[in-house]
Amino acid sequence: MNEEIIQNLNERLDRSIVKGKHILADEKLQKQVEDLKTKAEKTIKNHPIKSVLAGLAFGLLLGAIIGSDD
Repeated sequence: MNEEIIQNLNERLDRSIVKGKHILADEKLQKQVEDLKTKAEKTIKNHPIKSVLAGLAFGLLLGAIIGSDD
């Protein structure tokens, strides 16, 4: 029974990997990612201090969420 579970999980993982490769190879997605990257770079260059402060605030918030003992 354990072998069946492992085989099923392996098959599902293989399908997920293939699906992920197809998604990443999508030209439309690649263009959207490139456009987002360009926009982010432009925003950071135009507003470097705000960008650093926003990154710091996000990091502190994420750290508080991950580091909470609840």
